[in-house]
Amino acid sequence: MNPLLENFNTPFETAPFHLINNEHFLPAIQAAIQMAREDIKTIKENSQPDFLNTIVALENSGEKLSRTASLFFNLNAAETNEEIQRLAKEISPLLSAHSNDVLLDENLFKQVKKVYDQKDQLDLSTEESTLLDKTYKSFIRNGSLLDEAGKKKLRDIDQQLSMLGLQFGENVLKETNNYELIISEEKDLAGLPEGVVEAASQAAEEKGKKGKWVFTLAFPSYIPFITYASNRDLRKKLFIAYNTKACKGDQLDNKEIIKKIIQLKNQRAKLLGYDNFASFVLEERMAADGAQVLSFLNELLEKARPKAKAEIAELADFARKKDELDDLQKWDVSYYAEKLKMEKYQVDDELLKPYFELNRTIEGVFATAKKLYGISFKENTHIPVYHPEVKAYEVKDERGNHLAVLYADFFPRPGKRNGAWMTIYRGQKRSGNKEQRPHVSIVCNFTKPTKTKPSLLTFNEVTTLFHEFGHALHGMLADGNFESLSGTNVYWDFVELPSQIFENWCYEKDCLDLFAKHYQTGEPIPEFLIERIKKAANFHQGYQTVRQISLGLLDMAYHTADPNKIQDVFAFEKEIMKPTELLEPVAGTMMSASFSHIFQGGYAAGYYSYKWAEVLDADAFELFLEKGIFDKETAHSFRDNILAMGGKEHPDVLYKKFRGRSPKPDALIKRAGLLV
Repeated sequence: MNPLLENFNTPFETAPFHLINNEHFLPAIQAAIQMAREDIKTIKENSQPDFLNTIVALENSGEKLSRTASLFFNLNAAETNEEIQRLAKEISPLLSAHSNDVLLDENLFKQVKKVYDQKDQLDLSTEESTLLDKTYKSFIRNGSLLDEAGKKKLRDIDQQLSMLGLQFGENVLKETNNYELIISEEKDLAGLPEGVVEAASQAAEEKGKKGKWVFTLAFPSYIPFITYASNRDLRKKLFIAYNTKACKGDQLDNKEIIKKIIQLKNQRAKLLGYDNFASFVLEERMAADGAQVLSFLNELLEKARPKAKAEIAELADFARKKDELDDLQKWDVSYYAEKLKMEKYQVDDELLKPYFELNRTIEGVFATAKKLYGISFKENTHIPVYHPEVKAYEVKDERGNHLAVLYADFFPRPGKRNGAWMTIYRGQKRSGNKEQRPHVSIVCNFTKPTKTKPSLLTFNEVTTLFHEFGHALHGMLADGNFESLSGTNVYWDFVELPSQIFENWCYEKDCLDLFAKHYQTGEPIPEFLIERIKKAANFHQGYQTVRQISLGLLDMAYHTADPNKIQDVFAFEKEIMKPTELLEPVAGTMMSASFSHIFQGGYAAGYYSYKWAEVLDADAFELFLEKGIFDKETAHSFRDNILAMGGKEHPDVLYKKFRGRSPKPDALIKRAGLLV
């Protein structure tokens, strides 16, 4: 009996993590592929292909395979081990081959094309028409028009890319897990907050190094150290360790993998008739081509760079006056920036953290969602989870009907990659009177509780929680008929709007009053601190904006350049980053080798979307500010036109339905303090 192949006899048909073992995955994937083949065979045998028996049937085919694969790869990101990583190297090529089998099947494509060619005669809804277009294009964009030699080459490229992406991610994870900064002398902890020191002591104890302190490259350890540690040499050491991940010339080096990935992506794009991989990707984005992306990034850079240069000059002057430091380096920026922010605005993370205890902040996120959309959350301990730290919640709508299942996973572990993300275990769809509601998850790496303190979040971690929860709302409030068009299945440069707009509530008193209370006294966060948070919101916005733009430009450069001319990844990155460098580059460090967003995740030729979506979120939130941040009419409009709609219509259309017009960049430029 393989639990992955049975009907899940669990609350809301959630994944039975308590029954699933690693050895279940490969046979389940193999069996599910066979089931999916049977689905495809039935579709091909239709003598009269139509929208229902071909397009909808294809949409619903391979359901067991999709569910099992998403479960497996979500675990590979959040709770992996050597066995899962080994299995991933077997499973990925199987899935890649199956996908190619479907999309390169000439007879199946003929059936799809017959329906597509009748499109104007069919009485389709907007959503159905979108599905038909998307289905037809997916075949074209994945090689259906190629000859047999071209199809064979495409299969080979896709197989290699699936393996290289896995290897890239494994190398970054191993580098993150392998490094430890062990401190034996208490004097070397100078400047570090008490909670950070306690967490480092606890980490040392867990690793069998009692009496010492251990710092790692996991965010909750790395960020506080680089921000507060007075020992400049140790800051430098940790900074260099973090920024040389997977580029040291050893067996975990990713530089050659990068060259292979961009070479293969370029070959794939050219094989399909595109100039480069970015052209292939941007065909289905709001920003329609590379020229538009570069124009957008460079215009923003023109506005942000003068402010960023002034910020760094001010910081260098501050460090000179404070510590007689004449050579501000990259490992000094966070340290002096935090001190300068405190001097200018009398606010820093240590002052704010007592008001952002994790559990209360989660309740605050839930309360914000309830005030906006009427939804409620209740922990359900009967829902199986994949790790004891994970919590599962049942989500209900304003009428008390079941809406979704939400998993929440907040702390770093050796088997969990760095960063924060939202993911889906089961999407939303509707068939006749039966509706499948979604199972979504938010995964973060926040500071763990210690023996004396609960998990207290930095303000940046608070905004991260709201950000990922914004994605989760997009998934939970989905209301469509087809899973591939539901929830977060939208154009990539639109997907960050729901997440980034939700961050805005963190800065508003009416929202903070819901949950920001001192973890010891229960006193609400003082109004003067809220004002300081708002005033400090623009602190180093120029610097941060230039940083984001630099990553967007690097991403576009990799996916528009001739890969044959990229002989040295170090040199290529250095050249691309030159216009955005505000401090002297540090020898041996690089971003590319651990840039998982574009070499392992789905952001290749799409990293610009963070800044693109900022234009949308600032413009959209301005309407909430005009009407009231909890205004029901505005919230319902955002839910009905953006969150619930998924990818049913083009995002330009959806945005105009919500806002009444196209987005304008003015709100972002004003919010970021980039006005000239």
